[in-house]
Amino acid sequence: MKKPISFILFISVLLALVAFSQNQLTSSTSAQNLDEKIDTFGYKVQPPPAPLEIQEVVDDYSHWLSEEITASQTVGAAVAIIYDDQVAFTKCFGVKKAGENDSIDEHTVFRLASVSKTITGVLAGILDNEQVLSLDDRVVDYIPGFRLKNPVSTKNLKVRNLLSHTSGIVPHAYDNMVESKVPMDVIMQRLAEVDVSAQPGQLYGYQNVMFSLIDTVLRAKTSKTYGELLYEKVLAPYGMTDASTDFLSFKNNPNKAYPHVKGRSGYWAQKLNDRYYSTAPAAGVNASISDMSNFLMALLKEDDPVLTEDIHRAVFTPQVVSHLSRRYFRNWNRVESKHYGIGWRIVGYKGRKVAYHGGYVNGYKAEIALCENEKTGIVFLTNSPNTLATKTVPQYLDLLFEFQDTRRILTDAEELETTNKS
Repeated sequence: MKKPISFILFISVLLALVAFSQNQLTSSTSAQNLDEKIDTFGYKVQPPPAPLEIQEVVDDYSHWLSEEITASQTVGAAVAIIYDDQVAFTKCFGVKKAGENDSIDEHTVFRLASVSKTITGVLAGILDNEQVLSLDDRVVDYIPGFRLKNPVSTKNLKVRNLLSHTSGIVPHAYDNMVESKVPMDVIMQRLAEVDVSAQPGQLYGYQNVMFSLIDTVLRAKTSKTYGELLYEKVLAPYGMTDASTDFLSFKNNPNKAYPHVKGRSGYWAQKLNDRYYSTAPAAGVNASISDMSNFLMALLKEDDPVLTEDIHRAVFTPQVVSHLSRRYFRNWNRVESKHYGIGWRIVGYKGRKVAYHGGYVNGYKAEIALCENEKTGIVFLTNSPNTLATKTVPQYLDLLFEFQDTRRILTDAEELETTNKS
């Protein structure tokens, strides 16, 4: 007697399902065994990346920035956000030179201008920690013939004062000579003519020439230049492979952003210029967004064996109150305090401590900030100087802090509800 066709189909499907289940079990077991073998041989099995907890913030910021780039007609720019030991967001915009099609990429080099001071500050912190020199060493002990107008200031001026803008001399001393490309050794000989407003350590007065005397101090102490030590202690260890500290390296780099100036019909490219490379520690570092991402990652990494807690304390401890006009922070929402550390501005903002700096040199702007409280940092580089640059940091901080504060309120409410129920 023949079995019904429907019964035969049922048996066939059932057998197929059993076979499929066994195959899946075998595959799963094999994958598990493979992972175990990899672990045995010391290879780390990488889990799938976890969802970014601030993805909402990143998406909002990306949308805002894209619109602002378009509205401002920015020629080229690059941005990176670090959060919780990872690059949360990086994006490049536009081109290296107006009228051409060579796009900005993650290795395109920009001039950092005064953001160079932040890298110099970290270098000084490392050298202080390694006892190569001390932030409290006297400058006159390293520079024979060094003189300020006031003999007491000459005697008491320390490395710390150079890097925190507390030398006591009038602000921006001899920047005009730097602009005119007068050699630093000539400028140094004329420092004794500059008026002294206060004793070292007492008063904030922004400087480029005095800040860059750290190069002369380092040469005297180590027989190495600022550039050599920066490469050895910061650039090489942290993978800042595109970075440099001189004009020739920048000029000869085929992947560089050209400076621009805005005219009536939009931006047009300028010739490369070598201003402020004579004050490299203050304004002469060149770097890409990849370099600066690595720099921020290193600073925010917990338990870093090189950038220790002692170094962070030395660099980011406020040294002096910096009385800046409201206009300087016009795009920030109620700055609570303004200080200067070692190469960094230390800003009290919405209950957090933010280390920050901005920079401008002909045709370029740069902005950088980090907030250790929230495990985050941001850097923005552009070859189109406009008001957008000064908005980039506070816009991100506002979005992030609002997100974090809201989340903490909700978490506290949930914990309170759970406690009340129990």
